[in-house]
Amino acid sequence: MFLTRFRINTARREGRELLGSPHRMHAAVAMSFPDLPSRDGDGPRVLWRVDRNSSAEVLLFLVSPGRPDLTHLVEQAGWPASQTAGWQTYDYSPFLGRLTEGSTWAFRLTANPVHAIRRKEGEPTKRTAHITPRHQAAWLLAKQESAGFAVVETPADKRVLQHGDEHQLVVRDQRALRFAKASEQRTVTLTTVTYDGLLRVTDPAALRRTLTQGLGKAKAYGCGLMTLAPVG
Repeated sequence: MFLTRFRINTARREGRELLGSPHRMHAAVAMSFPDLPSRDGDGPRVLWRVDRNSSAEVLLFLVSPGRPDLTHLVEQAGWPASQTAGWQTYDYSPFLGRLTEGSTWAFRLTANPVHAIRRKEGEPTKRTAHITPRHQAAWLLAKQESAGFAVVETPADKRVLQHGDEHQLVVRDQRALRFAKASEQRTVTLTTVTYDGLLRVTDPAALRRTLTQGLGKAKAYGCGLMTLAPVG
């Protein structure tokens, strides 16, 4: 497995166009591999996420079974003349192998929190986005056990709110995306949010699957990739 980071040049029109269309970004990511791994089954897959740290620092992260070649992205949405502003790819497998039960990590995840609803009796269920931070947080907390982690709880004496402050978790940057999928002549709509917080590893094998297979829906459109960092 490999973890890759690429900084997008937001001053370039091509960079802004990529950021404005998850469908275009998905295509650009797919072009980084001569042979994309199958999305069927339970094996590792290509995941990506865009982190908008500031207007001038926008980073694309990739997790993939194979090493990517982002030359086309540098030429299209990077700094082609720079000797240092390319991309960085790291061997992810040693880190994944060192995950241990009980260890604590800071995490970030961009996801598409949805649930199935039925408006009328007898109608088929319809996938609908959670749109409030409370329900979006509950979506992640409902998945944590099977995903191999537990979001760290805030001690009762350090909580500043009566509700919604029970876990060390922030839900932010909600985006309602609408973009064309030309290959099927249809419009895709989805809601994404970013989660930042602290987690404790409860099942290292399950967490490795989460980190390499993604969490939730819309993985082709920049959702599902969770990354970890040392606390502090």
